[in-house]
Amino acid sequence: MNIKLAMIIAFCYLYGFFEIFMSMRQRWKRKSNIVNAGDKGSVWILLTLIAVGYFLAFSFAFNKFGRIYHWDALFLTGAITVTIGMIIRIISIQTLKQHFTYTVTEIENHELIESGFYKNIRHPGYLGQLLIFLGTSIALSNWLSIIFMMIPVLIGFINRIRVEERFMVKQCGQKYIDYQRRTKKLIPTIY
Repeated sequence: MNIKLAMIIAFCYLYGFFEIFMSMRQRWKRKSNIVNAGDKGSVWILLTLIAVGYFLAFSFAFNKFGRIYHWDALFLTGAITVTIGMIIRIISIQTLKQHFTYTVTEIENHELIESGFYKNIRHPGYLGQLLIFLGTSIALSNWLSIIFMMIPVLIGFINRIRVEERFMVKQCGQKYIDYQRRTKKLIPTIY
């Protein structure tokens, strides 16, 4: 197996363990302060579509069809994209502090956070994750890996954002509607 491909696989496992660790840490800290749940299974849909994306991306990465032969440049581009995504994801989680949850829920003393990345976009944590998945698929150096990673992942995140935004409007009302008008979902000034 190519050393770069082994590094990509190792990173994917490490990133998965990071997200699992963060989820478990959150569950240990928060047992009784959930006021209202509104996830509607979106976390399981998202996780399933991410798994499908990984499976398809790596399936194409191991064959020559769709291969882009500028392996070093794409590996480096992917690694940089993943790094930027990780930084955005971690800063977003730290900005939310105790308000960060893996499922769409309202917690005690819930408040709308509008600082840091949240000043300009409503879902910077998801932007970070999307960059991680994009960077991983770019590093695989196969245009089919990029397409088949990103399509299911994007579908999962679009659904998740839809569920979360409806929930936030119900919970915060006009304050969240005003926040939606001032900000974009994922990309400042664009979307």
